[in-house]
Amino acid sequence: MTHASDIGKGRPLGGWFFFAFKLVLWTAIAYSFAADADIYRQQPRLSGIAYGVNTFLTGSILIAIGRFILISIYRRRNKKNNRVRGNYILGINQIATLLNVVFAVLGLMIAFGINPKEFLTSITIVAMAIALLFRDYITNMISGLLIMFSDQFTIGDTVRIGEHQGKIMDITLANIMVKNDDDDVVLIPNNSAFTTNIINQSLQNSRKLTIEFELPLASSRRNDALENEMRNALQYYGSDIVQGSFQLRVVGIGKDAVQYKLQFSTTKKDTGLRRKVRNDLYQHIIAFETGEAVNKIGG
Repeated sequence: MTHASDIGKGRPLGGWFFFAFKLVLWTAIAYSFAADADIYRQQPRLSGIAYGVNTFLTGSILIAIGRFILISIYRRRNKKNNRVRGNYILGINQIATLLNVVFAVLGLMIAFGINPKEFLTSITIVAMAIALLFRDYITNMISGLLIMFSDQFTIGDTVRIGEHQGKIMDITLANIMVKNDDDDVVLIPNNSAFTTNIINQSLQNSRKLTIEFELPLASSRRNDALENEMRNALQYYGSDIVQGSFQLRVVGIGKDAVQYKLQFSTTKKDTGLRRKVRNDLYQHIIAFETGEAVNKIGG
């Protein structure tokens, strides 16, 4: 799993050693093709294995170089930009992984004496059937790649995807991992995220807190009282709430209820504080609806 804290760091030392090992092995095999040509002619099986390994290493080395160049160019262009999109780098890594798998399969085919072109031609119908069976997974993977290369949000952003809200922890080819205010990790399929309205709160105000709720139509006649109740509840937190950021408005009217949206900003990014404020406000809303005194719920 790739975490936000890992994005943007240099290539791990072990990664460079592995790349150097592949480069040395590729050089040795390429040299052996010229120096030990007679041995390869006498042993076709060994020749197939050597060519298979060489095919994989050639592709893998070129992919690693291409990956390094693309990421270096991206980082250089965004060096002065505080908003470096980690999901772009993640997308490059995922594509590199897929291409490595393709070259690994090609290398195995060559090692076992299978002609890749003839093999692909012979399984065309089977491949179509497999594509139909795994259509949802394939489209989900494509959606994941599109999300990775989008500039709408990145790892670490606070977003709202459908009914889920929280901080993006990771983006994979299968889903988006969002950690909500209750510290629960929600896995949202890429297809769902790709076709759902997404609100990126980090692009606007990451300290803004939004609470949506409904009250019966009868309670809508007391809008001024409701607003006073919410303001009084927030006064308890004093300097933790940005002065002048309070907004309470009606966003919809249903058959039996009125839909409200309450928004305000906190002075700091504190998950515990935001959770406590949200819970207290919900209690005040319940108290307002039931007509109970606020002091009975510890507001």
